[in-house]
Amino acid sequence: MRFDYLLTNRLKLRKITPEVMNHVFTTMQDSDIIDFLALSDFQSLEKEKNKYRSGLSSFNRSFVNFQLIDKKTDKIIGGCGFHTWQTNHNRAELGYGLFYENYKRKGLMTEALKAILSYGFNEMNLNRVEALTSEDNIASIAVLKHFDFKFEGILREHYNANGNMEDSFMYSLLKHEFNLNI
Repeated sequence: MRFDYLLTNRLKLRKITPEVMNHVFTTMQDSDIIDFLALSDFQSLEKEKNKYRSGLSSFNRSFVNFQLIDKKTDKIIGGCGFHTWQTNHNRAELGYGLFYENYKRKGLMTEALKAILSYGFNEMNLNRVEALTSEDNIASIAVLKHFDFKFEGILREHYNANGNMEDSFMYSLLKHEFNLNI
């Protein structure tokens, strides 16, 4: 299968869609899936298989994610992209994260998000991007503010974190607000 990439200064962003995931789960061996998805163990693989079996998209919901790959080492270091993509409403929720501490606080997520947001607004025709974060996730809030996401409010007891219901802070960015020059 041919994979699409976005390139930044330090990263290759490999595009992951429902079609890619279908290819992965129907043609690859378990050990290859673990490597491709950068999973930590077979328990994580089973979680991903269950998601796949349950259905990755529907008639009006889909996703476009990207694996963050370090150009120097070719190592998958994180993920970023749009889940809960409401195709009929031109909006999606943004998710992102780095897997390793030694890659954090180097501006890599800001670099990736610039390309990802541009892709979302220009290629996916998104009008609105939403982001939810914990009030304690200072780094995530700083990245959102860097791109001028607007705080919209608090979703009370919205997220189950290991059995504890936590509030989520809701942010959004509209297409006409996105500044590629940031």
